[in-house]
Amino acid sequence: MGGASTAIYAGGVFNLAFAAFHVLFWRLFNWDRDLATLSAINRAVMQILNLCLTFIFLAFAYLSFQHADELLGTRLGNALLSLIAFFWLLRAIQQAIFFGLRHRLSSALFGLFLVGASLYAYPAWLSRAT
Repeated sequence: MGGASTAIYAGGVFNLAFAAFHVLFWRLFNWDRDLATLSAINRAVMQILNLCLTFIFLAFAYLSFQHADELLGTRLGNALLSLIAFFWLLRAIQQAIFFGLRHRLSSALFGLFLVGASLYAYPAWLSRAT
């Protein structure tokens, strides 16, 4: 399943890129300044959620790089592929709901999240078919 493995490895790179992006949130979005306007609890929640999401991206990347064969060859692997695909599909839907699709950047992110979903849905579909 060469194409499926390639998609999974590409998904690993995709998730690593999003982990790096999320690590930069403090600087990119001026969180030192902007989060200061929130209550201490909400400020902490924002940062904790971002750090946990960064961990999830790293976990997805690890699974993609180190366990592609198991992802493709087992029922549990197929379930994980499907769940990762669904995660990125949900993120695309949330992009449209919370940010709209009128701006180019928002539309580009929407498309990018659909790419992420496809990178895992394709091998999940292929491994289910065999």
